[in-house]
Amino acid sequence: MSRLLQYLAVAFALLPVGASAVELGDKDAGHAYAQKVCADCHAVEKDTNFLFTDIPSFQEVADSQGMSPRALAVWLQTSHPNMPDFIIPPDDMDNVIAYIMSLRTPKE
Repeated sequence: MSRLLQYLAVAFALLPVGASAVELGDKDAGHAYAQKVCADCHAVEKDTNFLFTDIPSFQEVADSQGMSPRALAVWLQTSHPNMPDFIIPPDDMDNVIAYIMSLRTPKE
């Protein structure tokens, strides 16, 4: 039994940590996708505002209280009244989430 526990301990230690715990996607690819698909309505660059003040910038989204990669994933998969109804492919979604989270203002 002891040997089985040792094998299990080694097996769990070698399991990869979920990608979202380390880095969800490629933030540079997410930035490129956001510029192409999201920038008509959202300010996608760090520390910028946009013409439409009622539409949150990516910076505002990133800095929202309680924002996390999981919260963004749920939000991006949910219909919003003021957003077009489109589906972001999973890889692109991971990249956009990584980009948005990279905009987060560090807490002092």
